[in-house]
Amino acid sequence: MLDFEKRLQSIGQQTILCVGDLMLDDFVYGEVGRISPEAPAPVLAVKRSEVTIGGAGNVARNIASVGARCIFVGVVGEDDAGREVIARLQAEQLVEPSLVVDRTRPTTRKMRFVSEHFSTHLLRADWEVVAPVDADREGELIARALAALPRVGAVVLSDYAKGVLTPRVIRAVIDAAKRAHIPVIVDPKAADYSVYRGATVITPNRRELSAATRREALGDAAIHAAAEELADLVACEAVVVTRSEEGMSLYARGEAPVHVPAYAVKVRDVSGPGDTVVAILAVMLALGADYEAAMRAANAGAAVVVGKPGTATASVDELRHRLLPAAATALEDKIVFDRSVLDQRLAEWRRQRLRIGFTNGCFDLLHRGHIRLMAEARSACDRLVVGLNSDASVTRLKGKGRPIQDVTSRADVLAALEAVDLVVVFEEDTPLELIRQLRPAVLVKGGDYTREKVVGHDVVEAYGGEVVLVDLVPGHSTTSMVARSGGQPRTGT
Repeated sequence: MLDFEKRLQSIGQQTILCVGDLMLDDFVYGEVGRISPEAPAPVLAVKRSEVTIGGAGNVARNIASVGARCIFVGVVGEDDAGREVIARLQAEQLVEPSLVVDRTRPTTRKMRFVSEHFSTHLLRADWEVVAPVDADREGELIARALAALPRVGAVVLSDYAKGVLTPRVIRAVIDAAKRAHIPVIVDPKAADYSVYRGATVITPNRRELSAATRREALGDAAIHAAAEELADLVACEAVVVTRSEEGMSLYARGEAPVHVPAYAVKVRDVSGPGDTVVAILAVMLALGADYEAAMRAANAGAAVVVGKPGTATASVDELRHRLLPAAATALEDKIVFDRSVLDQRLAEWRRQRLRIGFTNGCFDLLHRGHIRLMAEARSACDRLVVGLNSDASVTRLKGKGRPIQDVTSRADVLAALEAVDLVVVFEEDTPLELIRQLRPAVLVKGGDYTREKVVGHDVVEAYGGEVVLVDLVPGHSTTSMVARSGGQPRTGT
């Protein structure tokens, strides 16, 4: 874990090249309450829909979500879906798209209809052409990929068997990367795995491993034997086998096999964990991690994304919390870094009609005044949610030198308090958007505020909630604590 933390300090300096099949993922969520009178088919009462970048594009998003840069090389059609993909990739701050437009084929689009109550995919509709790109497009892809190689620390070939990763493209990228001593991680789909010969790491799932080696791959021993055979076939250094609820297994040449179990999580969606695995493997290898450390980080990332709906990503902070020692895992369930999962986390409380309270702050150095605030806030509600400013937000609010503790440390300390039921990290300078999403029945702040100065008071009171002001404990503030210790923060509590 300490080594992991050290490597993360330079993650922003890493760039990964991802080449592969790009697609648009469209999720339609709703509830099934009846069967259609027109045919024996369930009727989905649509509640909402979400559109995200999928396929190899989700690998790029995962690379960016942990703080590294990604150069993405792929193909889109000249159509509405292609234009939407381009716009969404360009909106990703850390993703640099380098896309070839192919007028002869549509952009791959997958629409999934999902029952939210049962977390079940009812139907998937695909728009795609599954055929190799032509020779001219191959040449463009190769040129773009090779031009990017001098800038990257690792390469991902994300093969969804849609036609971008032809044998010619694969061979050109792997050979050039090997000459430059750049690791290549392959997420395979080809019928003949020999096309990936010379890759550094290959990441089949258990079923793909069995098909590629034509041997049964059930149990640790059988999977190890099959992985060793695949490594010889592909002439790679390591094979990482993803095994769904059974975790992941690693075979690396000259090393004892390693198996890590899956994290115990409530699975909400299985779309995309393989993308997260290869993304994190690539970032970790670019950072100089060994294969086992990279696999353990990837296993943690997979656990994060299967607990989220749709095609999801994992952040550095979420990885940190998955990789904490076992003694700290109880705290993990009380901390939310990704607000897209907040509604799911609160769903049971809402079903029970529990009174939800909210307070917020930077909580840089927790002191007696903070403890009093939490206790008083919790006494006014059934469940207390604490909004926590991110590190960047604290710096903007408090000035250079703050926060003293990073967001992971501050979140851990808050989550350890009995009065706190959930900690939600927010990036904005104020918690207004978080309050709008949360809709707390009680909004709590310290007595140094007036009701009118409490951010979100108007929002909460408009739907019948209330604002509660808690008396401060005299003489207790982060500013005074830092000053007494020799620091000089500009402002703060």
